[in-house]
Formats: sequence, C-alpha cells, structure tokens
Amino acid sequence: MTRDGVVLENQTTGEEINISDREAEQDFTPAGATGRAEKVLERADQIRECRAGKRAAKQAGQVEADTGPRPSARLQFSEEERSTPELKKYIRKSDRRADRLDAARAAIPKETVKIKEKVFDEATGRAKTHIRRETRDKPPTAMKPNPSSRPVQEVLLFTHGKIHEVEHENVGVEGGHKGEELAERQAGRAVRSAIRRHRLKPYRELSKAERLAEKANIEYFYQKALHDDPQLAQAASNPFSRFWQKRQIKQQYVKAARAAGQTGAGTAQGAAKAAKSGSKAAKETVKESERLASFAVRHWKGCLVALALLIMTAFLMGGLQSCSSIVGGFGSGFTATSYLSDDADLIAVENAYAGMENDLQRQIDSIPSTYPGYDEYRYDLDEIIHNPHELAAFLTSILPRYTLAEVQAELQRVFAKQYTLTTTTTVEVRYRTETRTDSEGNSYTVQVPYNYYILNVKLTARSITSIAPELLTPEQLEMFNIYLETSGNNPLVFGGGSYDISASEDISGVHFVNGTRPGNTAMVDIAKSQVGNVNGQPYWSWYGFDSRVEWCACFVSWCYNQMGLTEPKFAGCTSGGMAWFQSRGQWANRGYSDIAPGDAIFFDWDNSGNADHVGIVIGTDGTNVYTVEGNSGNACKIKSYPLNSSVIRGYGLMNWD
Repeated sequence: MTRDGVVLENQTTGEEINISDREAEQDFTPAGATGRAEKVLERADQIRECRAGKRAAKQAGQVEADTGPRPSARLQFSEEERSTPELKKYIRKSDRRADRLDAARAAIPKETVKIKEKVFDEATGRAKTHIRRETRDKPPTAMKPNPSSRPVQEVLLFTHGKIHEVEHENVGVEGGHKGEELAERQAGRAVRSAIRRHRLKPYRELSKAERLAEKANIEYFYQKALHDDPQLAQAASNPFSRFWQKRQIKQQYVKAARAAGQTGAGTAQGAAKAAKSGSKAAKETVKESERLASFAVRHWKGCLVALALLIMTAFLMGGLQSCSSIVGGFGSGFTATSYLSDDADLIAVENAYAGMENDLQRQIDSIPSTYPGYDEYRYDLDEIIHNPHELAAFLTSILPRYTLAEVQAELQRVFAKQYTLTTTTTVEVRYRTETRTDSEGNSYTVQVPYNYYILNVKLTARSITSIAPELLTPEQLEMFNIYLETSGNNPLVFGGGSYDISASEDISGVHFVNGTRPGNTAMVDIAKSQVGNVNGQPYWSWYGFDSRVEWCACFVSWCYNQMGLTEPKFAGCTSGGMAWFQSRGQWANRGYSDIAPGDAIFFDWDNSGNADHVGIVIGTDGTNVYTVEGNSGNACKIKSYPLNSSVIRGYGLMNWD
C-alpha cells in the first residue's frame, strides 16, 4: 500500500502495477532534487548554530570586560561603626555579600600568561627581553566546532538522503523519518546550549555576586547617611524621596568605584572614596527633594490634572495591571515634562529677554538721530514679540534648571537668530522747481535735479519655534516640543490665564443699558424692609406651605412678587432657582463682576456644586458683595462676603427693563 493506492509488485521482474481506482498523485519535484529540502533545513540549522555561537562569543566578551580589574567591593568599617546598633544589620549583610563575591572570583578559571618586557642593561648598553609569568582570570572562550562533526553530518545526510528516496512510498515511514530528523536537531541544540551554559556559569555567578555586593554597600551608605544626618532622615519620609536618595548614592558609588579601578587605587582607598561620595550625594538629595516638593506645592492643580489623565490612560490601556509602574513613573514622568527652574528664575529670564527687545525698539526709534542727514526714513519692520513659553522651553531643553546668570550666552544666541536689523541707503535723483530771473528782469522756472537720500530700515523677526531646529540637537529639539506642548506644566507662570476648564457662561439673556446693569433699588428696599423677621411665616405661607419649611428661596420669590413679577418663583435653590436662571441664559458663576442690585445670589457651603442657600444682592463696593437673606439663622439679615469667596456658587441675573 502506497499513497497512490494498492500496488501489485512482480517479485521476479520488480515490475509494479497500480490496481487501485485511486488516481496517482503527481510528483512535481524536479529531477535530482531528492532530499534537497532536507539539506536546506540542515543548512539552516547550521546557520542558526553559527549565529548562536557568535552571540555567545559576544556575551563572553562582555563578561570579560565586566571581569576586568576593579577595586574590591569589601568595605572597611571602623569599630565605632560596627558598634552602632542601627548599622550592625547592614554591615553584616555587606560582609556576607563580600564573602560571596570573593568566592565567586576564586571560582573563575585561571591561566598563566607570558609577558615580554624590554629591560635596559646598563652594563652592555642594550635592551634585553625579559619574560615574566602572570596568573590572571581566564576569559570565557567561545564554542569551537567539533572536528568530527563534519564527517558525522555527511554520514547523516547520506543516510537521510537514501531514506528520502523511498519514504514517499509509505506515509508511516515518511512521518517517522520527519520526527527523527526533528528530534536530532532539537537534541543537538539542547546539548550545545547546555555546554555553553556550563562553561559560562562561573562568570554568571561572578556578575550576580557583584550586583548583590554593590546593592548591599549602597544600602549601608544610605542607612549611614540617615544615621549621621537627621535632616536627611526627615526628607526620606516618602517613597519618592527615598528612591531619589538611593539613586543618587548609587550613581556616586559606581562612579567612585570605577575611578578607583582606573587609577589603580587600593581597596580601602576606593571604598572610602565611594563612601564619601555616596554620603555627599545623600545630603545633596535633601535639597533636590525640597525643590521637587516645593514645585509640587506650587503647581498642585497641574499635578492633579496630570495624575487624573494618567489614570484615565491606564484604564484605556487595559486597566490597572501595571499600577505599580504607573505610580512609580508618575513623579519622573511629570517632572520630565515640567519647568524645574524656580518661578522667580523663569520670570527673571523672561524679563531680561523682554528688556533686550525693548532695547531693540529704542534702537529703531533713535534711527533718525543715529543716522542724521537723510531726506527720508523708510521702515519695514516685523513685530517685536516672542512667546515666553517658547523661550522657557528652549532654555529648559538645554539646561533643565537654570538661573539668569547661567543662560546669558544662550539669550544672546537666540536673540541674534530671532531678530535681524539692517539699514541700507538708496539715492534717488529727483527734480525741484526753482524760479530764476534773466538779465532783463523776467522770472522763469527751471527743473533742477538733486540727490534724494533714503535710509531703508528693515527688521526681520522669526519665532523661537522656527529657529529651534537650527540651534538644538535632535534630542534637545524633542524635549523642546514636549515642554512647549505641556507649557512646562506651569501655564500661568508668565501671568494671565485660568485653570478653569468649564464651559463658557451663557449670559445671552441678560439685558444691558449703555453697557451696564443698573439693577432695581426699589426691589432692594422691599427686601431690606423685612430685616428682623423671624421664622419666615409670611413667605412660606404665601408660597403655599401649611407649616414652616427652609424658607430662604420663598423669601426671594416673595420679594420678586412684590415688584409685580410672577417669575422667578421657586422653593428649591438648585432645582428651582439655579435651573430657572440657567435655562434663560441669565446665570453667572462666582467672580462675575457686573452684578447689580436685585440679582439673586446663590451659596454652596460644602462646594458640592449645588446651591444650599439664596439671597438678594444689595450691591458691591468692588471688594465685597452685600446681600439681604431670608432664613439666615431663621431670620432676615443683611450680610456681606468677599467677591471671590469660595461659598458663592453664582448669581441669577435679573432683567428690569
């Protein structure tokens, strides 16, 4: 039985006859291509193994670089330090990690190297070659090909090729052969990978021991800094400060340790230098934490907005699966897009640049006195103006935290690129009419040519955004665009603007007389006449209630009714009063400056967004607003509030024309 059906074979002649009704499959394989696909697969395996060997060699080279000369990670502790209870735990941990590192270094294979040196022999006056032997760590070697692998591969290829010639006659044989080839390849790769991992194990253990020893030493330096400096301990009261402090200590420790290794410093000297640098970095972190804390306090609204956007993005990207990463990266992400300079420095630099622009304007204004004698001065001037955030973004992309003294040169460089002032002279031949007298005393006119001198003054101005690509590197330009997009998370630093992101107020229904709202003093007089009324019975009974209710809204509605108005009439501050004014475009939020006598004033005691109380506006003196309120302590009273008081929800603006 073959894949083509039932075949009858003559054992004597070897002739085969297909006696099945199944149509024979066509063989589209070119002549001579038997086993070619399998050979291609074998070649692909060899290429993969070659690439894996190169990667292993590259990794080995990296390990070799890591295992080069460096100072020991073992720290030297004084008796006073070892007797300090707060440090004992971290000293023991550092010693254990150092022991482990020494053991890992001892396990690295060693090799003896012959080193030839030229030595000058004073007796003979000639240089002699001196050979000395040195024992050092043996670098990891790459896997070398097995000399017997090629003959074995040829035998296997020949065997598999013979099987390929006949395997198509039986599906079972073909499937078994494919499985056998796959098993051979997988087994070969597994063996080679295991050999490589076994040879590199000592180097991996050394690298791991070094990382653990470094971590233990950094933790000791950090705890010692906390013990020696109470101010530092106070600054480490939050996770962000602790993370920042340890990060600074680690950078200084690694830097000092590498410097000690490059200069050949001894173990104790290198460790002492690292300890001193680490302690200094810890103290510097106090100032850095204070700056960041001050920045967060000054821009707490922006921080909250950024945090809200970050949380929303987290939900959109798949929930809170990476909350720890989000929280950990919030501080650095927000800080990386913010102006880190103090507001005073930002404003000082902005004022200095504006002063340079003022000097330029004065230079242009004094052109006639600077260049006297011209008949005409022609000006072609672009506007002298710049975007303060463009300037701050430009400087921050170069120097994240700066002062005016540090960026003077950059200001000159930007100014020279942004503004170009040129003057050119044009001479025109013109004619003037002159009256002359001839010899007979007759007058006549002639056209006399003369030179007309014109000074052309041209000022070309460019935006800082357009010149940034010419002055910044690609990385700085990328940060410039980020700062410009976020306004350094400090959009109001240069004055103006508002954090209010609510919709524009609708006052389309408010009537103005000559641009003002005169109000209705008669209405106010009616309200003031009720001052002293207790319990509000006239107002809530007028509204239709049989017993006492919270009657501030009833009082306001009663006052409007006394003026002959049937509306507004409401007993609920939010659902009745606010809704009535807002639906008619006669509502203004807190801070509206054009309030008038007779307007309704709504209060929100708990800042919930709803109105808890209502009264009538008497007037304002520009600082405070004065009101008449019902149910103020269960009585009618006159009250006053600062115009920007947080308890004011808004105003219902009345039309009296």
